[in-house]
Amino acid sequence: MSEFDLIRRHFTRATPGAVLGVGDDAALLQPAAGMVLAVSTDMLVSGTHFFPDADPFLLGHKTLAVNLSDLAAMGATPRWATLALSLPAADEVWLEKFSAGFFALAQQHGVDLVGGDTTRGPLNLCVTIFGEVPPQQALRRSGAQVGDDIWVSGMLGDAALALLHLQGRITLDEADFAACVSRLHRPQPRVGLGLALRGIANSAIDVSDGLLADLGHILECSNVGAEIAFEALPVSQVLRSCSQQKLALSGGDDYELCFTVSATQREEIDRLAVQLGLPLTRIGKIVAGRGCIVQDASGNPLNIETEGYDHFR
Repeated sequence: MSEFDLIRRHFTRATPGAVLGVGDDAALLQPAAGMVLAVSTDMLVSGTHFFPDADPFLLGHKTLAVNLSDLAAMGATPRWATLALSLPAADEVWLEKFSAGFFALAQQHGVDLVGGDTTRGPLNLCVTIFGEVPPQQALRRSGAQVGDDIWVSGMLGDAALALLHLQGRITLDEADFAACVSRLHRPQPRVGLGLALRGIANSAIDVSDGLLADLGHILECSNVGAEIAFEALPVSQVLRSCSQQKLALSGGDDYELCFTVSATQREEIDRLAVQLGLPLTRIGKIVAGRGCIVQDASGNPLNIETEGYDHFR
């Protein structure tokens, strides 16, 4: 199978949202009137972001999901994506399953695949995603204000717990592993929440490298500090029973949203949680100064040694 056969067979679909999709030297895209483009790129590398024998359907899902999570953090509506693949071989069975996982999530969020590239080499998956957002409603990292509440969606730490088990660093029983492994392999991008936070949140970021690391980006960009209540962190019973709650701070791979909102909007956030069927938890507040202090149940600072994942540390 040639490179072009591979593209036609597995990655060419109708692109009703594009002026011109796959098949030319470039795609032609037209954002809706009054919108600006939000563009993000994420790369998944075999051996770094996933195991070489990862299930290809789930890998197809995650390859797109991590990019959708970035758009969610900007309050953007997903529209188009490009996909660049480096493949050791043109494995028909693998490609069929990978593309099925990718397109299932793309269809769920109305994303057209409009181009990309393929080459032979070590397994490497790279998506560039395009979304739309009204320019004055884009969520940013730089808008946090002193007095804001800090919120997170969903549960934190389960993906990191599953990874520790797969790496042989801890041992979970079958039921506990089953309860958390989907958070690692099949993250759910919070696109609906991102859209609902337009005009409400002062800042937002997706939690991909660990809560402390990613919240730290908001604090740096906004020139503020934070106080977090450790006991308020939303964690599963599995994580709690393993005494691994600190993974909620630094584990990574959660792909939840962390956002700050005026304390006057608490009832609105509670209504959003009900409307979306998604837990939203208030974990702390923005304060003057710099850095983040994690407090125990008595309000005393905890010593947290690991802040999150960094590829070059």
